[in-house]
Amino acid sequence: MLATCWLPSAFAEFAIEITQGVDNPTRIAISPMTLGGRALPEDISKIVSADLDRSGLFSSIPRQNMLSFPARENDVYLRDWRVLGTEYLVVGDVTDQGGSYKVTFSLMEVAGGRKLFTKAVDGKAAQLRDIAHHISDQVYETITGIPGAFSTRIAYVSAIPKNGKMSFRLMVSDADGARERLLLASDEPIMSPAWSPDAKELVYVSFETGRPAIFRQNLATAAREQLTNFRGLNGAPSWSPDGRKLALVLSKDGNPELYTLDLMTRKFTRLTTHFAIDTEPNWTPDGKSLVFTSDRGGAPQIYKLTIASGQVERLTFAGSYNARPRLAPDGRTLVMVHRDKGDFHIASQDLVTGDLRVLTQTYLDESPTVAPNGAMLIYATKQGSKGVLAAVSLDAGVKFLLPATVGDVREPAWSPK
Repeated sequence: MLATCWLPSAFAEFAIEITQGVDNPTRIAISPMTLGGRALPEDISKIVSADLDRSGLFSSIPRQNMLSFPARENDVYLRDWRVLGTEYLVVGDVTDQGGSYKVTFSLMEVAGGRKLFTKAVDGKAAQLRDIAHHISDQVYETITGIPGAFSTRIAYVSAIPKNGKMSFRLMVSDADGARERLLLASDEPIMSPAWSPDAKELVYVSFETGRPAIFRQNLATAAREQLTNFRGLNGAPSWSPDGRKLALVLSKDGNPELYTLDLMTRKFTRLTTHFAIDTEPNWTPDGKSLVFTSDRGGAPQIYKLTIASGQVERLTFAGSYNARPRLAPDGRTLVMVHRDKGDFHIASQDLVTGDLRVLTQTYLDESPTVAPNGAMLIYATKQGSKGVLAAVSLDAGVKFLLPATVGDVREPAWSPK
């Protein structure tokens, strides 16, 4: 039985566990933001603190340790914060605008007593979490110079035992696991979710028809359509950067090959012709090439296909197995599932220097997906016998787990914005 909806999930959200951060995180305080002393429907300051802590680069001052709760720059007594070792302070003032809220927030550098910015954002009660994530993005970028990714979302598949079988659910949540939503439920497997560039749609593989087929679904309306219905393999869809095409894998002509599908004309174009298995295509940021997995060299390795010329170039040589390629937004950092004399881990490779770095040491790591700011990636792994999501920074300095309290979680996809 298949059910499609866009409603609050009845299942528990992720419980984030930070397992490794930088040695000397930046000490920051987020003063409680209230409406004239009254609590808001969402605790904005608590969400901002959790966002920044989760990055591994910050350590927020616990609220119970704060000596004062300023709402505006003029309310700040810097000595209260210097004694706590605070390096940065965020204060915010909330006003009711008759059905919506206006949050005016400032970031201050405590040591020099310098205000770095004051900004304002508006939203309704249902958007208070969005406002909090927006504040986190602004603070993070100002201090680190890297755009924040706290306002993004992740899609993933959960598998839950049901009547002796597994029930599969395509889920979407905020990047911190909050506001988990059920997009699709099925008694048949769901795989390979991928976001559209505008983050309004997903494509994915569903076995609901009795064989793998690719579907496209709007997140706001839940409207969906089936895009492929060929015999054999229909898999690994990947949206082009301009949103006009999908790269995908079809075996309709006898062997798994790479194709593109023009979403306007519905024309399929075959890109590879090889006796080996070509699979898992992913677009380069300029939309001119695909990276993909192939065993044409005798074992799974990663290759690059230039679409205009059809030229294929092998990218990976270290290790006995490299697969599931994903490129960071810089187009230079290749992330993959890597094996060399042991378990499967997530690794990154600099495509200019060739340097390879193993990022994880967990068990059976798979399905990496890179944040749109290129700072972190999420992947699926095992915690005991349970499938969970985990995250690691591209320099391997920050790590955290996102275990769900119900079922196994797999196939993560980080939204582009």
